[in-house]
Amino acid sequence: MTPVTIIGLGSMGTALAEAFVAAGHPTTVWNRTAAKAAALVAKGASHATAIQDAVAASPLVIACLTDYDATRQTLEPAAATLAGRALVTLNSGSPAGAREMAAWAAGHGARFLDGAIKNVPSAVGAPGTLLYYGGDKTVFDEHLTTLKVMGGDTVHLGTEPDLAALYEMAVGGTLLPALVGFFQGAALVQARGLEVSSMVRFTAKWLEMIISLLPVLAEEIDSGDYSKLGSSVNVFVAGIPYDEELGQEANLDVTWHAPLHDLLRRAVEAGYGEHSISALTEVLRKQGG
Repeated sequence: MTPVTIIGLGSMGTALAEAFVAAGHPTTVWNRTAAKAAALVAKGASHATAIQDAVAASPLVIACLTDYDATRQTLEPAAATLAGRALVTLNSGSPAGAREMAAWAAGHGARFLDGAIKNVPSAVGAPGTLLYYGGDKTVFDEHLTTLKVMGGDTVHLGTEPDLAALYEMAVGGTLLPALVGFFQGAALVQARGLEVSSMVRFTAKWLEMIISLLPVLAEEIDSGDYSKLGSSVNVFVAGIPYDEELGQEANLDVTWHAPLHDLLRRAVEAGYGEHSISALTEVLRKQGG
């Protein structure tokens, strides 16, 4: 059982540490607020009060902090201790931030792997929980069994250290628009005196339909052929007045639709009106940049 150190005991870091303890790995934990370690120590983890001791305790160090800046700042006092160790970062940030983190880690002799957890803390350790990584393939291969303690669906994207951050932002772009759409629906049904829970089943079916379309849309975008119409850009443009009418009728703030409507209109101006809605990808690309 490979010893593991977890740096950062927020909700996700705590869940990671609990999973490693439960799996029988010698687990050392560190957090800026030391009191957060108490419950984990009661379950069998070791608490290091100094970051240097936490890093020194294990050949595999997993940092689960806010972003790359926070990770570097936290690890800086222990930088000399990182040499020869595998450092895995599981935090938010941009691809550029991941590249900077990789350069910093390499400068201190660490073997670097950057990853992302595509689920909530309560799903840590489940067979279907997805984690993907970019960076040192030897670290991934050497510690694969240990990494799978965090989630059974564990993927190495490639040796470029920024790939996990790239996919994290590419995939994550769907989250806020989808949630805001759900929140608008919630406000709408409540305006009629209905329970929001009454729409959950139907929303889930709608999301399943969208999921089923993703391979088709991806193929259209990869091929650049937007002629196989499912729903055209013009169909979505025709719905713009209904969004505005809905806001007036239900007393909803629908101004968040404005940039989406602008994108649709620009697609029509660019000649994509009778093309598949996936042609919006071409409008999103800045030309000549």
